[in-house]
Amino acid sequence: MKIGIIGAMEEEIAYFSHLFNIEEKHTLAKTKYFEGCYGVCSVVLTKAGVGKVNAAAAAQKMIDVFNVDVILFTGVAGAADPDLEIGDIVVSSTCQYHDIDASPLGFPKGIIPMFDGPSIFHADPLWRSFVTEAAREINGINVKEGKVVSGEKFIADKEEVDQLRTLFEADCVEMEGAALAHISWMHDVPFVVIRSISDKANGDAPKSFQQWVYETAERSAFIVTNAIRNYMKTLPQENRS
Repeated sequence: MKIGIIGAMEEEIAYFSHLFNIEEKHTLAKTKYFEGCYGVCSVVLTKAGVGKVNAAAAAQKMIDVFNVDVILFTGVAGAADPDLEIGDIVVSSTCQYHDIDASPLGFPKGIIPMFDGPSIFHADPLWRSFVTEAAREINGINVKEGKVVSGEKFIADKEEVDQLRTLFEADCVEMEGAALAHISWMHDVPFVVIRSISDKANGDAPKSFQQWVYETAERSAFIVTNAIRNYMKTLPQENRS
């Protein structure tokens, strides 16, 4: 099993360098990729950069160059569900773009026009269960399997986040997940997006984001590594070492 792990920011992948045995480093399209292992699994790690294009480019390289079997995207997000608090976890059930708007052509917002495919991308059920189980090992936080919406804007306005909740039934909002999901869908590669809530996507979002990003990123890294362990538990005993 080869697992691709993507984060948007350095803070979101920094903890993995202490958890994985990194064996090779590559620079492809000005982006660094780190190959190594965790238990019996091969891993490929990268910092994609913020935004949908960066996430899509990293996912494409993971698939084309490294032939990963599954992609996990880890990092932070703003809450759209008002019941979510800072530090809570959203494990993607689905992902959708919130900034696609072809409504003048008669398409609802969020629907990709003239595209022979879905506009809502479904995470892999098996890996979602591994991730959710891992997240629930952390005491004192809420873990929700829910909808991740993505767009090229840092949402820091309560009215905007309320609209996303109403239009898309969004649980959290960020800038990469749907693009990763889109590329994964095109290649039939399983994916899961793991988001630790760093802010409430309201008027205090920028200040709150800086305060909590390191702690929440560390939490996400813990979840990813434990999810990989949960996968390894499903292997025959002789294949676990």
